[in-house]
Order: sequence, then C-alpha cells, then structure tokens
Amino acid sequence: MAKSDSLHHFQGIDVSQAGSASSIVFETLKQAIITGELKDGTPLKQEELAKKFSTSRIPIRESINRLEQEGLVKTIRYKGAVVASISLKEVEEMFDLRALMEREVMLKAVPNLTDDQIDEAEKYCLEFATAQTSGDWTDTNRKLHHALFQASDMTFHLSVLNTIYDRTERYLRAQLSFSNGADRAVDEHHTLIELCRARDAAGAAELMFQHVKHAKCSLLEFLPQDSE
Repeated sequence: MAKSDSLHHFQGIDVSQAGSASSIVFETLKQAIITGELKDGTPLKQEELAKKFSTSRIPIRESINRLEQEGLVKTIRYKGAVVASISLKEVEEMFDLRALMEREVMLKAVPNLTDDQIDEAEKYCLEFATAQTSGDWTDTNRKLHHALFQASDMTFHLSVLNTIYDRTERYLRAQLSFSNGADRAVDEHHTLIELCRARDAAGAAELMFQHVKHAKCSLLEFLPQDSE
C-alpha cells in the first residue's frame, strides 16, 4: 500500500557468532516488517541483508522463505523478494474472519477466566488508555486480547489470529497515529472487562465482534481507496 523503500536505513545485527543465525534473521526481519520499519514493497536483497547480518546467504534465504510462508513477503518475477502489501479486499477478509473467530474464542474463554486473568487484562486495558505511541497501543492491545483468550484453550484459533495480527499491525499503527480510533477502543475495552467480570460470555463475545468490526471500518477509512 505504501511506496517501496530500500534497506538503506534498516539496521541489521551481527549474527556470525550466533548458534541459530536463521532464527535471529527471521525474527529481526519479521519485527521490522510488522512495525513498519521495512515498508511495503521494500526489496529484500539477499547479498545486502547478508552483509547487514554478517552472515552467509543461506540464513537469509531460509528466513525469506519463512516470511513468505507467513504472508509477510512475496516474490515478484524479475524483482525477487519484497515486503508484501495488503489490498483493501484482503483487509476486509482478515478483519471479518478475525471478528468471527474472536467472538467464538470469547464465548469459550469467559466461563473459564480466573480473576487473576481478568486482572491481567484490566492492567493492559489501563496501559492502553495511557499509551502515547501507536506502537504502545498495538502492543498492549495484543497483550489484552491474549490475556482474555488464553482461557479458551483454542490453540489453532489463536495461531491464526496471531498471523492476522502480524499481517495487519503495521497498518493499524499508522492508522492509530492519525485518527481517534484509540479513544473508542478504550471505552470498549473497559466495557469488555466489566462483562468478563460478570461472566457474561454472550455479551463479551458480541462486544468483541463489534470491537473488531469498528477497527476494520476505521482502518478502511484511513487506507488509500485505490490500494491493491
């Protein structure tokens, strides 16, 4: 969705002495993509990355393959691997799926939530309300959702949701920086905690569904309408 960038400002790390260079390269590149440090369309040139990480091309190639499997990178003919962008249609699909899945997870989780787990979620709720940067907002929001979801024991659902979070976080960070979307989320988070304490699974599930739908609408309004 954004214009392509280069690796010029990206800071690699020396993994030449590491026991698992491939894992370190993978995690470093993944975080750089998720946070938006590496922009959509940025070419991931193996030779240049190998120099930045002080390693051979093998860990770089393995990492790029893993990132492509997770949908964060795509290979373009004659151009090679680049940071993948998301179309508006994909954003809609991902958030619609996320809304459905998070509603089901909440239905399963709420009856099993302990007071300690709700307290943990409320802690993140308060941190979200006082966060000053888009990165803090997305980080604490993700922790809040995880704190509530862990009681569901729906591990496959949660793994899929994590993939969706990874694919969309850099756009949410940008959107939260230029909108008041966080303000509405604060109110919905507080209500969600109250419903969880009341063990109102149906109410919490429906609010979570609407919460994700609101996030989708806000993001779609922010993103360029001609994005493909």
